[in-house]
Amino acid sequence: MNGIEVFREYLPFFIPLIILQIVLAITALIHVLKYPNYRFGNKTLWIIVVLLFQIIGPIAYFVFGRGDNE
Repeated sequence: MNGIEVFREYLPFFIPLIILQIVLAITALIHVLKYPNYRFGNKTLWIIVVLLFQIIGPIAYFVFGRGDNE
């Protein structure tokens, strides 16, 4: 079994994960750009975290970085 066959076999599992990652990243990025207050860090730090750390970055932003006054 080569790599393409393995990818095709797991494609139904990957598609929802990819969609989830994109939606989380876009939602977190919009929130970072829209609101100026953060619990930890600054806007530049959270943009980097959200874009570079796939699913974990946006989740970390919503758990730890989002300010309290929204």
